Parts: sequence; structure tokens; C-alpha cells
Amino acid sequence: MPGGLLLGDEALNFEANTTIGCIRFHDFLGGSWCILFSHQQDFTPVCTTELGRAAKLAPEFAKRNVKLIALSIDSVEDHLAWSKDINAYNGDEPTEKLPFPIINDKERDLAILLGMLDPAEKDEKGMPVMACVVIVFRLDKKLKLSIIYPATTSRNFDEILRVIKSLQLTATNRVTTPVDWKEGNSVMVLPTIPEEEAKQLFPKGVFTKELPSGKKYLRYTPQP
Repeated sequence: MPGGLLLGDEALNFEANTTIGCIRFHDFLGGSWCILFSHQQDFTPVCTTELGRAAKLAPEFAKRNVKLIALSIDSVEDHLAWSKDINAYNGDEPTEKLPFPIINDKERDLAILLGMLDPAEKDEKGMPVMACVVIVFRLDKKLKLSIIYPATTSRNFDEILRVIKSLQLTATNRVTTPVDWKEGNSVMVLPTIPEEEAKQLFPKGVFTKELPSGKKYLRYTPQP
């Protein structure tokens, strides 16, 4: 991320005030994967829909040992009031409680530190607004994925869940996931694995797609 973390970098152990109190980020991570996602401001339409979808999918992330944590530039008091709107948007009881905390970054210190500002979009004071950033940390607290959306474009949390499934699958198996892969679909055998070793590693079988080049690099196997 420009001005922020690069893939493989360790998560910054920042301290922040949130809707669940003051946290130290490494303590919050514990032994979990984590998705940190930023929002330009409370009580904004697109962000409300995104947080609502994240709340709906929170049980699916929890099944996969993934914690969620949001970040917005307003105060904790505003975050709590906004949480009522988010729950109401979801058709749930309008309480202050969401299945994840929201960080107070009123001074934009974290946004600057993590490279989360969108220089192309300005607020009424001429200040760059928060970009819509998604950062995924794996179990060892290292950055595994980052996606930066402009402030004008919403995120797809179903896609983020799909990415988590791929990241966790490929972290424990010597495979990659092809284009438009979904859970349960075939995966691809790493091209660095020799043919005989692939047969042993993947007892469900390996299918090689024939290509004009004669090179046997498109090798598929059922999802482990």
C-alpha cells in the first residue's frame, strides 16, 4: 500500500479507542486472522450498507477464525449512534452493538500511517477523505492482502469472504485458485511440483489441460 504496509509486513501494534474500549492491535489480533476496513465517515450512505453487509457476514468470518474491525474518522459516540442505524438498515433491533468494533480515527493519524487517504476526493474543508481500504492479516500478524477502492466505489463483502477462503486454503495446501474460483470448485496444482509428486500429493487425481504450446502447466485437482 502506498504510504502504508506492504505484503508480508507485520501489523503495526497501534493503540486505539474503539466502540469496545481502548485496544492494542496485536492483543486484539490474538491468534486470529483479521480484516481491517476503513470508512470515510459515519452516517454516510455507502458505508452504512457496507457495514451492514459485514455485520450479516460476521458469523461466516468467525467460522474461519477471522476477526473484523472497522475504522472511521468520527468519534466513538458517533460510531455507537451510527451502529443503531446500521442495525436498523439490516432490519435488526437498533442497538449500539455490532459484531465487530469501530476504531475512532478522528485525527486521521491511523489513516495517514496506513496509507488510507484518497488524494483525489476532498471533504468540505479540502482535506483528503478516507479511501475504502481492506487489509487482511494472517495468523502470524503479517499483511496477506490489501485492496484499495476509491471513496466513490463500494466494496463487495461476499468477494472478501471468497478471498479469505482462498487465502486460507492456499496457506495450508500447495495449490492456487483459478479465475472466478468459488469454494468447492477445482483448484490448480502449483507448477513447481513435479508430476510424480503431484500424483502422491493429490490422490483425488490431477487433470492436465492440453495446450497448443505442449506445456503442461494448467493442472487441476479437486479442492483438498
